[in-house]
Amino acid sequence: MEKDRRRSMEKLAATYRERSDRFDMLKEKQKAGIQPAPKELKDLKRELEMDEHKIEPGELAARLQTSLSLGLSADVVHFKQQTFGPNELTPPPQEPEWRKFMRQLTQFFSLLLIAGSVLSFIGYGLSSTDPSNLYIAVVLLIVVLLTATFSYLQDRSSSKVMEKFRNFLPQQATVIRGGVKAKIAARDIVPGDLVEIIGGDKIPADVRIVSTTGLKVDNSSLTGEPEPQARAIKMSHENPLETKNLAFFGTLATEGQALALVFQTGDRTVISQIAGLASQTSEEETTLHREIHHFVKIITAFALISGFVFLAVGLGITKGAVISNLIFMIGIIVANVPEGLLPTVTVSLALTAKRMASKNVLVKTLECVETLGSTTTICSDKTGTLTQNVMTIAHLWYDSRIFKCQTSTQVAEFDPASPTYLALRRVAILCNRAVFRKDGEQTDAEFEAQPIDQRKTIGDASETGIIKFCQKQIDIMQFREQHPKLFEIPFNSINKFQVSVHSLPGDPRHLVVMKGAPERVFGRCTRYVQNGEELPITDEFRRSFQTNYEALGAMGERVLGFAYQHIAAPTEPGFAYQNDEVSGSNFPMEGHTFVGFMALIDPPRPSVPQAVKDCKIAGIKVIMVTGDHPITAEAIARQVGIITGETAEDIAKREGVPVASVAPGRAQAIVIHGEQIKEFQLEDWNRVLAYPQIVFARTSPQQKLLIVENCQRRNEIVAVTGDGVNDSPALKKANIGVAMGIAGSDVSKEAADLILLDDNFSSIVLGVEEGRLIFHNLKKSISYTLVHILPEIIPYVVYIILGLPIALTTLLILVIDLGTDMFPSICLAYEPAESDIMLRPPRNAMTDKMVTDRLISRSYLQLGVIETLGAFFAFFVVMAEFNLPPWMLVGTVATFPDENVVLGGLGFKERLAALEQAQTAYFVAIVICQLASLLSSKTTKMSLAEHGLRKNMRLLYGIIAGLVLVVLVVYVPALNMVFSTQPLPLVHWLPSIPFSFLIFFYEELRKLVMRLSPMGFIERHTYY
Repeated sequence: MEKDRRRSMEKLAATYRERSDRFDMLKEKQKAGIQPAPKELKDLKRELEMDEHKIEPGELAARLQTSLSLGLSADVVHFKQQTFGPNELTPPPQEPEWRKFMRQLTQFFSLLLIAGSVLSFIGYGLSSTDPSNLYIAVVLLIVVLLTATFSYLQDRSSSKVMEKFRNFLPQQATVIRGGVKAKIAARDIVPGDLVEIIGGDKIPADVRIVSTTGLKVDNSSLTGEPEPQARAIKMSHENPLETKNLAFFGTLATEGQALALVFQTGDRTVISQIAGLASQTSEEETTLHREIHHFVKIITAFALISGFVFLAVGLGITKGAVISNLIFMIGIIVANVPEGLLPTVTVSLALTAKRMASKNVLVKTLECVETLGSTTTICSDKTGTLTQNVMTIAHLWYDSRIFKCQTSTQVAEFDPASPTYLALRRVAILCNRAVFRKDGEQTDAEFEAQPIDQRKTIGDASETGIIKFCQKQIDIMQFREQHPKLFEIPFNSINKFQVSVHSLPGDPRHLVVMKGAPERVFGRCTRYVQNGEELPITDEFRRSFQTNYEALGAMGERVLGFAYQHIAAPTEPGFAYQNDEVSGSNFPMEGHTFVGFMALIDPPRPSVPQAVKDCKIAGIKVIMVTGDHPITAEAIARQVGIITGETAEDIAKREGVPVASVAPGRAQAIVIHGEQIKEFQLEDWNRVLAYPQIVFARTSPQQKLLIVENCQRRNEIVAVTGDGVNDSPALKKANIGVAMGIAGSDVSKEAADLILLDDNFSSIVLGVEEGRLIFHNLKKSISYTLVHILPEIIPYVVYIILGLPIALTTLLILVIDLGTDMFPSICLAYEPAESDIMLRPPRNAMTDKMVTDRLISRSYLQLGVIETLGAFFAFFVVMAEFNLPPWMLVGTVATFPDENVVLGGLGFKERLAALEQAQTAYFVAIVICQLASLLSSKTTKMSLAEHGLRKNMRLLYGIIAGLVLVVLVVYVPALNMVFSTQPLPLVHWLPSIPFSFLIFFYEELRKLVMRLSPMGFIERHTYY
C-alpha cells in the first residue's frame, strides 16, 4: 500500500514537473548566460495552459494527493519539499560589475579609438625616433578608459534599484496539515497544501479557491483591473487569469477570507512564467547604438580608404620608402578618428540624463535617452499609467438625471443641497464598511490637515472612493456615530448587494439601507425618490432607470444602486436583527425606496489628455494596451484622446446596420479584445495596426509582447509604458520601456529603461522632447567636430604630394580634438530646442541617420575646405614673413630639416623657429574658424539671429575655455616647449578671420535659401 501511494505521488510529481520543465531549463540556461532557443521562447509566449480551475476541487485534491479537510500529511510534505523545492522565485542572475565595465569599454566608438591607439603604437614601433605616435596611442587609451569609467559609474548610480522578485514572496502563511492549523514560512509551502487566506495577506502560491467568505483579490499587477476582484468556488471563465476560482502568487487579498488549495509553487507559478518571459525576452538595440555603429563604419571606411590611397601615392612618389609611407598611412588613418567625439557623446548623454532626472525621469542607461526621441508608437498600459489607479465617483444619477462629479477631466455640476442627493449620500455613507486610517505615527492634527484624496483607508476601492467623495461635504465618521449600525449583511457575489440597519437620531424608527448591483437593488424597490418626494415606481421610471444605467455602463463606469426603507423599531425584549439561509431575515428585504446611482471609474491622470495631444502633434501614435474590460478601456481612451473617431460598431449603431457591412477604412478607431488576438494571422495584425486609433483590451502578458513585436515588425520605434508584472515582458522587448516609479512593481522597473519617478505620463512628452533634442544636438556636435578633420589631414597630404613641411603637429591635433573643440562641443548639449522640434514627425530610423552624406558634405567639403584654406593662408603668411614663400617650400621634405642647408637665408634653427610659429598660426586659425563653425552649428535651419545667442550661455563658457587653452599653449613658455609652439604676434591671429566670417555668412545664406525655398535643391542636398 505504501509503495502504491509513493508511486502515485511520484507520478503526480512527474506530471507537474513535465509541465514546468521548460521553465526550469530556461532558468538554468539563464543562470549560465545562455540565450533560449526560439522554440523555447515561443513556448513561453503561449497563453497559460492549465485545467486546475476547470475540474472539481475534489478531483484536484485527489490529483495533488491531499485532503480538502485535513490537508497534507507530514511524510507527503517532506517528499514534496524534496521534489518541488522551496516556494520562492529564483531571481535573475546579476551581471558581474567587471562585465558591465567591459561592455562600456567595447562600445563601437571605443573600439575605433582602441584600433587607432594600436595603429599608433605600431607607427611608433616602426619609427621610435618620433614620439608623436606614442603620445597619440597613450592619449587615445586614456580617453577610452576615462569615458568607459564615466559611463559605467553613471549607469551604476542609476541602477541601484531593486531586490525585485523577493518583494513578491509572502513571509508567512497559514496552512492546514494533518488537520492541524499552523503558521509556517511561505517558502515551505508545497503543491497540495491547504492554506487559509484573510484580508491583508499576500497570496502565498497559485491556489484554487475551496471555500470563501467575501474574499477579494487585487489582480491589478497581473490583469490591469483597478478594482479588487471577488473570488468564488465555481469557474467563471475559461481563461485562468479571468476566472474567479483561482488566486495567484504575489497578489494581495484586500478583504474577506478563504480556504484554498495550492497547485503551483515557486518558479512554476504564473507570476514566474511572466517574469521568465520578461527575463528571456531579448533587449532591443537602442537607436543611438545603431547610429554610432553606422557612424563608426563610415569613419572607418573613410580612414582606411584615404590611408591606403595615400600609401599608394606616397610609394609612387618616393619610389619605395615603405617604412616612412606606412607611418604616414597610419598617421592619416588616426587623424581621421575624431578623438574628442566619444567623451563629447558620453558627457552630452549624461547631462541630458541629469536634466531628465530633474524632471522626475530616471534614465537607467545613457543610450536610451535618444531612443525616446525617435519613438513613433507608444503602447501604454491603462491602470496606474494613464489613470490614477484610484476609484473615484464620476457621475451621479438621481431625480431622473445624470450629474457630473469633480474628476481630473470634468467639473462637478450636482446640487449638494438637493433633498434627493442628501438621501443618496446618507445611504452611501451608512451602507459602507470603508474607514479612514492614520498613516503610521501620524497625529490627529496631521491627519486632519492631510488632503482627503491622499488619506489612507481600510476597505475596497469602490467604498473608498465613496467615502472620500462624501468626506469633502460632511464628516462621515461623525455621521455614522449619529446613525449607529445595528446589523449588517455583507456584500457577496451571489446576492450582489449589501444591507445594514441603523437607528436614527431623534426618530423612533430604524433605517434599512441597501447598496449593490443596480438591477438587484431596484428589483427590491417599489418606490423611488423624485425631488425629495417618495413616489410609486412607474413604467416610465423603469425605462429611465434602464436607459441611464446602460449609459453609465457604456462609459466604462462601475454603477452602484442605492435604496432605503424606514421600519418600525422592534419592541420585543432581547430582539436582535438576523439573516440566515434557512429562515431568511427578520426585517424587510423588499419594498425599498430607490434613491439613485453612484458611478465610479479609475479616472485619467490630470495631465494625460494634454500629453496624448502633444504626442499626436509630434507624430507619435498612442495605443492603449490593457487587461481591463473593453468598455472601460474605450471610455478612458476617449477621455484622454487616444480615441477621437468612430469605431465600426459606432458607425453600425448610428446607421442601424450590421457591423460587418461597415466598409473598411470608414472607421478611424478600433477596440480589440484579447480573445480575438489568439486567432490573429499576419494579415490581421497588419489590418489592425494600420488604424490610427487603437485600443487592445483584456490582453495577457504574452499578447502585450506580441503587440510590441508586431509594431516593431512594421519598423516602428516602440515605447511601452506600464506598472504591473504583466507589463514587464513588453517593457523588456520595447525599444524603450518606461515604468512607473511609485505605483510600478519592482519587476516592471527592472525590465524598463526609464522610470517615471512621479508616475506622470506627461513626463514622457518631456522625455520625447529631450530625446529629439539630444539627437539634434549630437548631430550638431558631430557636424561641428568633423569640420576640423580636413584641415588636420591635409597637412599630411601636401607633405606627401608636394613635399611641404608639416603644417600641424600631432600634439596640436590632440589639443584641438581633446581641448579647444571638446569644451564647446559638450556645451552644445545644452543648446535649447528649436521652436518646431515637437511639431516635426518622428525621424525615420531607417533613413534619417545621425551621420548622413549631407552632414559629411557640409563638414568636409564645404566648411572643412574653407577652414583648410584659412589655416594654410595663415601658415603661408607667417612663413612668407620669414622669407619662405609657398613656392620655395615645395619639395623641401628632405632639405628643410637638414642642418647644413640654408633656405631663404635661414639656417636650420631659424627655419625651425619659423616653422613652429607657422604651425602655431595654423593651429590658431583652425580654432578661430571653428568658432564660426560652432555658431553656425547652433541651428540647422533657423537663422542664428532668430535663434539667439543668449539661450545657451554655457556655450560662451565653452568658447572662453577653449580660447584660454589656446592662449596658454601659445604664450606659456613651458607649454611652448611641450607642444613646440611659438608666441604669436597679434597680427598673426588676423589672417584666418576673413575665412571665419566666410564660414558664418555662407551658412546663414544656405539656411536663408532653405527657408525661402522649402524642399528645394539646397535643402534636399545640404540639410542635415
